[in-house]
Amino acid sequence: MVMLSSLVILFKPYFKRPFPGGLGEGEIKLPEPRLTGEMSVEEAIVKRRSVRDYTDNPITLEQLSQLLWAAQGITLRSKGYRSAPSAGATYPFEVYVVVGNVEGLEPGIYHYDPSTHSLSMIKAGDFRAELQSAALDQEWVGDAPVDIILVAFYERTTNVYGERGVRYVHMEAGHIGQNLYLQATALGLGTVAVGAFHDDRVAAILETEGAPLYIFPVGVPVD
Repeated sequence: MVMLSSLVILFKPYFKRPFPGGLGEGEIKLPEPRLTGEMSVEEAIVKRRSVRDYTDNPITLEQLSQLLWAAQGITLRSKGYRSAPSAGATYPFEVYVVVGNVEGLEPGIYHYDPSTHSLSMIKAGDFRAELQSAALDQEWVGDAPVDIILVAFYERTTNVYGERGVRYVHMEAGHIGQNLYLQATALGLGTVAVGAFHDDRVAAILETEGAPLYIFPVGVPVD
């Protein structure tokens, strides 16, 4: 428990701004997410698999938009509620995107802003190989056209719930991850939850002060 307490102290809120927000300079507005689809929740659950082999095809900006909305998008604007449940609506997660091959989007590292459903570039360039190296050289991290990374800022939740808030943050990571799995499946894409990586190296690549908990490579399945 000492280690967890240390984590809480180290990771400070970052990129959080009052809701609702307006588009800032350099922010890229994403296509509006669809609220209905062709695949039922039941079918997506049945078809959900961990997919590690991807074609060289890019994903579209519309697909990326839908994935990010499923992860942390706003579902009730009047209250700022998001797509995944969060203890006390503390929303400890920030979503980062390592883009390599997305139609209409320059390769780079981006931060997702749920309040405006937009992306802000942190730095330009294809960092998938660096991320793969930091992720114990798991090749699917480097092969996928895009990697979605969940970064936790424990303090947002532990300030309300104390040390038990650490557990709530980890629960929320699972909620977000399942949303990503099911949305990818519904879009005809594949993903896999990656938890094995060097935390400090991933944080350095993203230039974040938060704690990376999950990497989700996403691409068009080979089969």
